[in-house]
Amino acid sequence: MTATPSFRLDGKVALITGGSRGLGREMAFSFAEQGATVVVASRKEESCVAVAEEITKQTGAKALGLGCHTGDWNAVGAAFERVTAEFGGTDILVNNAGMSPLYDKLTDVEESLFAKVIDVNMKGAFRLASLCGEQMAARNGGSIINVSSTGSVAPTPGIVPYAMAKAGLNAMTLGMARAFGTTVRVNGIMPGPFLTDISDAWDMAEFNERAERTIALKRGGEPNEIVGAALYLASDASSYTTGTIIKVDGGAAYGAT
Repeated sequence: MTATPSFRLDGKVALITGGSRGLGREMAFSFAEQGATVVVASRKEESCVAVAEEITKQTGAKALGLGCHTGDWNAVGAAFERVTAEFGGTDILVNNAGMSPLYDKLTDVEESLFAKVIDVNMKGAFRLASLCGEQMAARNGGSIINVSSTGSVAPTPGIVPYAMAKAGLNAMTLGMARAFGTTVRVNGIMPGPFLTDISDAWDMAEFNERAERTIALKRGGEPNEIVGAALYLASDASSYTTGTIIKVDGGAAYGAT
């Protein structure tokens, strides 16, 4: 009889960008609960330190809060070096940092805004995954999880640069799975609408009405509902899964209005 695969992460070091809030925060806590040492990285170091301290207090796991602007190529490299010096390397990388500034029409998107969206959502993720993936391969194992968006396959007019960047992240996931095989698994999670702090800006009456028509579960996701997919991909339970992008979207019907 084959044993049930374990979702435990004991002895693993997990680096999570965008880890101080939203889905990243949920993943950070869940990984710590499963025994991982967690590095919470985001642009505001004080927020990361506060979350890391809370993780240790609640779970007993070691955690580090690390300031890192993921849109800055050199800052990403410095964060990688810091984690390597502190813990000897990274076993799990979650590229979760992202941003999608609002605009009224496409011609309002200035070059600086476009570059910022690409840098944070895709360029930094590429740099960090390249560094961690090479290190993981040399250490004979690891897992990279890129957090995409259903917007990458069903973009709306208000998120075109963001959708472009996340579509690039999907392509990066597939390419890096081949580049870093056979020992490093590279996968993606494609969340639909989740009720994180981002949803505070939504017209909830409008959202709920649309969800009734276009989402099988007829609601947005709660932040902790990302955890199952994340733990599966981070742990040895997904030992034969790579180059896969898992949708966690409540059964959204793309193209429906």
